[in-house]
Amino acid sequence: MKKNILLIGGSHGIGKSLIDNLSGDYEIYVASRTKEELPEEITHIEYDVTADILNTEELPEVLDGFVYCPGSINLKPFKMLSEETFNEDLQLNFMGLIKSLKAVEDRLKKADQASLVFFSTVAVKMGMPFHTSVAAAKGAIEGFAKALAAEYAPQFRVNVIAPSLTDTPLASRLLGNDKKKEKMDARHPLKRVGTPQDISKIAAFLLSEDSSWVTGQILGIDGGMSTLNVN
Repeated sequence: MKKNILLIGGSHGIGKSLIDNLSGDYEIYVASRTKEELPEEITHIEYDVTADILNTEELPEVLDGFVYCPGSINLKPFKMLSEETFNEDLQLNFMGLIKSLKAVEDRLKKADQASLVFFSTVAVKMGMPFHTSVAAAKGAIEGFAKALAAEYAPQFRVNVIAPSLTDTPLASRLLGNDKKKEKMDARHPLKRVGTPQDISKIAAFLLSEDSSWVTGQILGIDGGMSTLNVN
């Protein structure tokens, strides 16, 4: 019997790539604002994490996996970031996760051992300028994930992927031309930015039985940026 996986915000970028990796092996449900790029066999639930209550009527009684994909990139000096911006980033990245997870917690508890996958950023570990808002919001995810993993072990496995810059629609402003991309490639020890596949393959691993002894981890999938100094 196929396992059931719910992706929140999985219609673009890393989420869409994850669907490609999971298709055929899982029953996939996607709750997101748009569905134009989703395969027909995917069950889509219209959902804006900042405004809607998740409609769970189309979900199965048992969920084996949960992935929270929404994110933001507000890269500005602290003095140019308003309190409202900090709140917006926190609402989208962290409080949206909490709201979505609360809505399906009972379904996850019915699985043999549910796997939960969240996304952070390399900027939480490294301390990077102009990342104060997003790093604060993603840092909340990392702390929450470790506490949740401890509280619900062995019922849930909870892990976080912390990427560096990845070539997705969300990052298009930072990778909009060849010169920008070359500059960003050069910042990484492996001399390239990430692809959605680099990240989604790790997410697929964390959802699978192959990672059955992995929980409470923050996985830096970042081309070596957070741990290597090769310049």
